[in-house]
Amino acid sequence: VYCGSGHGDLPAYADAAWKFGELLAERDITLIFGGGHVGLMGAVADATLEAGGRVEGVIPQSLVERELAHPSANEMHVVQSMHDRKALMAQLSDAFVALPGGIGTLDELFEIWTWRQIGLHSKPIGVLNIKDYWTPLLNMADNMDGHGFLHRNARDMIVSDQDGAKLLEELLA
Repeated sequence: VYCGSGHGDLPAYADAAWKFGELLAERDITLIFGGGHVGLMGAVADATLEAGGRVEGVIPQSLVERELAHPSANEMHVVQSMHDRKALMAQLSDAFVALPGGIGTLDELFEIWTWRQIGLHSKPIGVLNIKDYWTPLLNMADNMDGHGFLHRNARDMIVSDQDGAKLLEELLA
């Protein structure tokens, strides 16, 4: 799961992150996340743990030094850089879901999407489109497709839903 280290401006973001964490635990799906205890990252991890699920964080040493690592994760992988974080998260994960976040979340989503487009993996990618947070990005991808800069098959690699359970079902299918 890629998501923000902040909570955003709407309570719905944290609520959805919490519900998604519970859903992962209910489905016995291990959460692989950025390793932080703050923002939506912390919410999805806390919910997964509280519901009895397994949580693995991947965090750069520089963020550990800033005391941002989640203290209750079942396993914490400490890496040297953000690049190392993205690579290890990609290796450990069977699918990718982006919740609302900032440029770090976009960076993670774009890199994993690019890797799929060029054939480095075939794992499913989804966005939890809470309160239409991702709609402008999806519209931009449609625009890129319409102008010949993104092939439709690459656009279709991103699954989107406003409901976490439905999104998870689409990714599992």
